[in-house]
Amino acid sequence: MTRTGASPAPPDGVLSLRSARVKAARQLAKRAFRDRGRSFLAEGPQAVREALRRPGIVTELFVTGQGRARHADVVGLAAAAGIAVHDVGAEVMSELAQTITPQGVVAVCRFIDVSLAAALAGTPRLVAVLVSVRDPGNAGTVLRTADAAGADAVIFAAASVDPYNAKCVRSSAGSLFHLPVVAGAALAEVITGLRGAGLQVLAADGSARLLLDDTPGPDLTRPTAWLFGNEAWGLPASLLELADAAVAVPIYGQAESLNLAAAAAVCLYASARHGRDC
Repeated sequence: MTRTGASPAPPDGVLSLRSARVKAARQLAKRAFRDRGRSFLAEGPQAVREALRRPGIVTELFVTGQGRARHADVVGLAAAAGIAVHDVGAEVMSELAQTITPQGVVAVCRFIDVSLAAALAGTPRLVAVLVSVRDPGNAGTVLRTADAAGADAVIFAAASVDPYNAKCVRSSAGSLFHLPVVAGAALAEVITGLRGAGLQVLAADGSARLLLDDTPGPDLTRPTAWLFGNEAWGLPASLLELADAAVAVPIYGQAESLNLAAAAAVCLYASARHGRDC
């Protein structure tokens, strides 16, 4: 008999909150444990599906009964790859997913970030650099936008948020698994590496005199790395001086400014359009 106030025992084969596997996965909500195990959680069918398309990234999958029924393709991909699939109840899923309405699938994934040298190998044409960007939702959205714009890499530099933060992973909508990501790179090394790879360095700065659509404006036919700064205070003056140019997105209406993710989208797509034309 179940004691009053205690959770009922799960059916046979369904992992409980006391399971060692569940406990280990729950710890990945904290950065220290993610860094120690070089593993993180990907939540939802889109993110998990994209992770599964890269062999060797997903190590185990947690799924509810509803998740198994609704996302049979995801479960099938995991099973076909020999990945352990664990059945859990709604209580466990709510602890793992960290969202109000979990979608019933969470995967444990290995870290996928690469070195700066690896990200800039070859002939990159478009790179996004996040400088002290703290909001994980913004960072994930910029990553997703960079992917959509055909960027060759995204670099998280200078105390930016952890790319494996659960909200950042969700906001990237699977794009985290599509292009090279560099985590925790030192800014001086980033600037040196970008120039060594033949990229011009443009700083997105709302107070810059040069506007994105000026004639003549920045030469976006050249391979370009865009620097995007902190949501509240932008890019430091010392970094603006290191850039080849500071560029502002023009404001035609009465809005005071654009938020980070919107400004990044405008800049990245401007480069993508010019890059495709050349």
